[in-house]
Parts: sequence; C-alpha cells; structure tokens
Amino acid sequence: MIHLAYRHDVAFTTDPAGATETEYQAVKAMGEALAGTQRPFVMAVGLVGLPVEGRVATETDRAVPHGPAGRRIEAVDHVLGLAGHSVRTSVVRLPPTVHGTADTGFVPQLVTLARRTGPSAYVGAGDNRWPAVHREDAATLFRLTAEQATAGTVLHGVAEEGVAFRDIAEGIATVLGAPTRSLDADAASGHFGGFARLTGRDFPASSTLTRERFGWAPSGPGLLAELAAGDHPS
Repeated sequence: MIHLAYRHDVAFTTDPAGATETEYQAVKAMGEALAGTQRPFVMAVGLVGLPVEGRVATETDRAVPHGPAGRRIEAVDHVLGLAGHSVRTSVVRLPPTVHGTADTGFVPQLVTLARRTGPSAYVGAGDNRWPAVHREDAATLFRLTAEQATAGTVLHGVAEEGVAFRDIAEGIATVLGAPTRSLDADAASGHFGGFARLTGRDFPASSTLTRERFGWAPSGPGLLAELAAGDHPS
C-alpha cells in the first residue's frame, strides 16, 4: 500500500487541524488492516516539518510534533511504529515541489499568483532554498521503496538539494513576462496568503542515503528547466 493523499486544499487555507486529523485517522485505519501481514505500507510526507532550518536535512533527522502540523508528524510516527506489528512500513519525505506535466502543487500556485497580481515575488534576498524532484523520479522511488525497504525506513525523494527561491521567482517572471519583486516578511504574509510561511523558509535536503541504499538515480528535468519548458495554469 502506498499512501499519497493529503488535503493540501484545506491544510493551507481553512482547516489545517482538520486536514492533519483526517490523515491520522486514515493511516490508523490502514495500519489496522495491514497488521500482521508483513505487507509494505509506504507513506508520503513533506520535508517542511523537519526542525532543521538553514542546514541540509538528511534521512536521519526526525521531526517533533508541534504547531498546526503536529498531528501529521504523529501520523508519521504511528506509521513507523507499525513495524512492531508486522507491517513493512516506510516513509518517503518529499520536497514542496514535485514537478512535472499537469503539476497542481505550490509552484503552479505561484505562477497563478504572479499572473493575477503582477510581480513574481520572493522574500528578502530570496536566497532561501527549496529542494525539488520530478514526479517520474518520485514515482520510481515509491516503487523501489515498496519493493525493497525494510520496516521503519525513512527516505528522501530529493533530486535537487536546494533551488534558490529567487531563481524560482525569476523563472516564473520569465515565463510570464512579469517583473520580480522582493517583499519583507509582513508584505509576504499578505501577498502569499495561506502558504506564506513556506515561501521564506530555507530547508535544503539531501537524498544521499536514499540513493546509496536503493540505487535511486533521479534523471528527470530540474525544476527551473521544467518551469521554462512546461505547461502552466492559465
């Protein structure tokens, strides 16, 4: 079983606590169904919950439940704990951008926002970094995880360790023929809305251990190349 679902539509807008509670109850039910089977249970989760701002996160880092996302971290801990109930559990941490054709994630939202408001914005100097991965490379990793991972494994689905947010904003500006603009923290909160807290964060991440252990070799286009060549929401 591979669990990819999450209510991002409400988690970053109206009901973050409800989104995390829904996921917790879902993984609890799935875990109960798989108990004693030794079957794989792979859970996808974001890298943004790790308390390692400003340094490169690795697979050995652990998140501590706190704030609005605390219940989701508890869901991850619950899934990993199912290893003690004869479930081959593993967790794949994903970057904030898993890009590719028909992407509907954070970067397309930034494109839509820049198209609507005029500038393609970033916070401060824009040198904070977002890791990234192409969706086909991520899919390959989920397959390898389901096939090979031992119980309790944590992996990173990261192809690019960190892309400067300013470069993302400039890539969007080039695509749209729009200007770029640096915003201070207060202005960014009003401009970016529900996911403003992500746009200024610096959370590069490594996948060295994942690549070494599973032979994962991401080969898809990088985020900026995909942004320049891909389709974008209108």
